[in-house]
Amino acid sequence: MELRNIAIIAHVDHGKTTLVDELLKQSGVYRAGQAVTERAMDSNDIERERGITILAKATSVEWKGGRINIVDTPGHADFGGEVERILSMVDGVCLLVDAAEGPMPQTKFVTAKALALGLRPIVVLNKVDKPAAEPDRALNEVFDLFANLGADDDQLDFPVLYASGINGWADAELDGPRQDMSALFDLIVQHVPAPAQIARRDEPFRMLATTLSADPFLGRILTGRVESGVCRVGETLKALSRTGERLEQFRVSKILAFRGLAHSAIEVAEAGDIVTLAGMAKATVADTLCATEVDVPLPAQPIDPPTISVTFGINDSPLAGRDGSKVQSRVIRERLLREAELNVAIRVEDTPGGESFVVSGRGELQMGVLIENMRREGFELSISRPRVILREEGGQVLEPIEEATIDVDDEYTGAVIEKLTGPRKGELVEMKPAGVGKTRIVAHVPSRGLIGYHGEFLTDTRGSGVLNRVFHDWAPHKGPIQGRRQGVLISMENGVSVAYALWNLEERGRMFIGAQEQIYEGMIIGEHSRENDLEVNPLKGKKLTNVRASGTDEAVRLTPPVIMSLEQAIAYIDDDELVEVTPKSIRLRKRYLDPHERKRNAKARVQ
Repeated sequence: MELRNIAIIAHVDHGKTTLVDELLKQSGVYRAGQAVTERAMDSNDIERERGITILAKATSVEWKGGRINIVDTPGHADFGGEVERILSMVDGVCLLVDAAEGPMPQTKFVTAKALALGLRPIVVLNKVDKPAAEPDRALNEVFDLFANLGADDDQLDFPVLYASGINGWADAELDGPRQDMSALFDLIVQHVPAPAQIARRDEPFRMLATTLSADPFLGRILTGRVESGVCRVGETLKALSRTGERLEQFRVSKILAFRGLAHSAIEVAEAGDIVTLAGMAKATVADTLCATEVDVPLPAQPIDPPTISVTFGINDSPLAGRDGSKVQSRVIRERLLREAELNVAIRVEDTPGGESFVVSGRGELQMGVLIENMRREGFELSISRPRVILREEGGQVLEPIEEATIDVDDEYTGAVIEKLTGPRKGELVEMKPAGVGKTRIVAHVPSRGLIGYHGEFLTDTRGSGVLNRVFHDWAPHKGPIQGRRQGVLISMENGVSVAYALWNLEERGRMFIGAQEQIYEGMIIGEHSRENDLEVNPLKGKKLTNVRASGTDEAVRLTPPVIMSLEQAIAYIDDDELVEVTPKSIRLRKRYLDPHERKRNAKARVQ
């Protein structure tokens, strides 16, 4: 049976998972009458809610007697740890580009990794039937992107298909028959080479572990492509670390392969196929699983280092333990270490006191997804403001720089450029038209400058702007960057908020809470209209008298409070503030709940 291994890469919301759905349907994966789930590859709840792919997943389809293993890769750079590992398992990539938007930052990030590995791309211009589609412009931008990323002549000579994933067709010509996906299937078989590993079937067994997961029945399981040889259930293998150190010897208890959407048990794993092995106890990602006579590990793809860190601590507020069941630091530590073991892009370090843990990762979205998963599991946490990780080279302090690609209406370009290049220390790289009445701005901005900027950006562009960011490079430290300008309104009492008190406080700033909400001393209930913090009493009720007069009995009409998402809250807080996360609530509070300590800290910050 002919075998092909291909990864599909695309920017967030360019239609990648929808395209895979159509490939599954048209290849006969689903039996007649079977209920078909939309976005079948997005199996995670958060993936479905947010419409993004977080975990790399594989599937396989059969086409004209052959089998095609398809890998659906994450579309966001924060989950790049998944991307780097998964690309080492495939022999070609299908680059999916929105015909209206063209290649975007996450496309550039993943494509650079694929081209560096020597993979030859297939370009699919998706959504060409949309009114705003400009396939010719998008194709020229893809070619320019490949050239800028150092693609060789073979990679620049890429085939192109025009498609509509949601309508289930792909054609070699823009005005083709628009019937089905057969043109894409045939192109994959013709353009993507068969795995070179098939020729090494007679050599000793070797496999590089690229993804790690856990199964409640099988325990630790590792997925990767078989580089050489054959493995059968019951055989004894050993695991070698990246440096060649022998980690363990184990017996293969199960071999699983991707057959459609199912993970099916097979008896033999052959060179070139993507399989999952069970039975090991210590082996992890980037380790080599091999026959006992092999002593040299396979080369592993290096993974970009984390760029931000966040401190996870126990929830020590007066409302702690009311919503969640997992509140102890020991339980939080075990969960974080388990996450770091499964996700190599995350690192966990203990703090000296042992009550909190520094978690380092690739971006705010990755941290937000981890925290959201933990709160759904019943954890209560306190989260600090993200801090950028600096490094030193040759006596010079370097900081991470991100490439921000922004699409805005023409009338808002001035405000956006002023914010990025002024207080946030960014550098304007490119500015060009991006359709009728739209401008695309590309700027290199320190990661510190983009923390907390997204909400301000949406305000400046009246909600019409689109901001995408991706790690660009390390650069010399650009000096201090001003944080949030406004102060906050802090509760000075414990109890339940009163509508009359909040109504009177509205002139002081915008509120984060509504009436009849549980609050405590030191909790942040709103944003002050000035730069200083202000302690207020949201429990103060109206004094009652038996005198009736015109104008004194006005109805209380509260402005709806600002409800922040988890990522917005984490980006909003200052260095002396925390986000209190529980399964039911997201609250902001001062790091120091004691009023005297809070005032001393505020004075020190002003000085």
